[in-house]
Amino acid sequence: MRGALVRGMRGMRRARDTPGARAASGARAASGARAASEGGANAKKPRPWLRLPRSRRRRLAVQGLMALCVLALLPATWMRLGADARVGTTADAPAREVAMVFGAGLWKGRPTPYLAHRLDAAAELYRTGKVKVVLVTGDNSRVEYDEPDAMRTYLTERGVPDDRIVSDYAGFDSWDSCVRAKKIFGVDRAVLVSQGFHIHRATTLCRSAGIDAYGVAVDEPRDATWYYGGTRELAASGKAALDALFRPDPRFLGPQEAGVTEALASATP
Repeated sequence: MRGALVRGMRGMRRARDTPGARAASGARAASGARAASEGGANAKKPRPWLRLPRSRRRRLAVQGLMALCVLALLPATWMRLGADARVGTTADAPAREVAMVFGAGLWKGRPTPYLAHRLDAAAELYRTGKVKVVLVTGDNSRVEYDEPDAMRTYLTERGVPDDRIVSDYAGFDSWDSCVRAKKIFGVDRAVLVSQGFHIHRATTLCRSAGIDAYGVAVDEPRDATWYYGGTRELAASGKAALDALFRPDPRFLGPQEAGVTEALASATP
């Protein structure tokens, strides 16, 4: 039995020593070595970005951030340059039949200070005879929130007759207000009233909607609210540029209204 086992082991060694067996073994070893080499190479191969020197990666990141900043500023810059010649003070404003005041929020049912300052400027335009009618446009999407009626009340308290005030209850944003002023209320020429950080955008949008617009920029102290409004304009200007380019319908268009025409008729001696 032991002799048979020894002879079997010798036979196996002779089989392994044949040229074919040695070639097969070498092929398996080479294949395994290549696989290990390729796996190691793949595992250690750095991404192209990571192969760049750290200083260059930092420089590219800064350049990318600067490019994004430039892109963000382009719409606001375009609107400021395009509307700058059509923006001034109440004293500079030309005579128009209609003043248009954009909503700017309520506090406990009353206009916020920024909105109150807009309305004060509109009342001044009316008292000096530069406008005959005031169109107040704002948000009334909820029963408990009514910008136009609060604006109307504020104006009547400052001497503007109620029949010279027209309310647009679906001025949900600046573009909607401009399009509705043109298409719903038939306004062709208007003096727009808003803060300096917003008036260039409002003027550009109303002109894109077909209104011959002049903007009155209301002065404000450079407080936190002013800086917030200026920062917000960067994002809003991007949307405004798309609105001016594609001219979509407002959120709510509705039928035409004769409010401005009737108010102007009552203003005619």
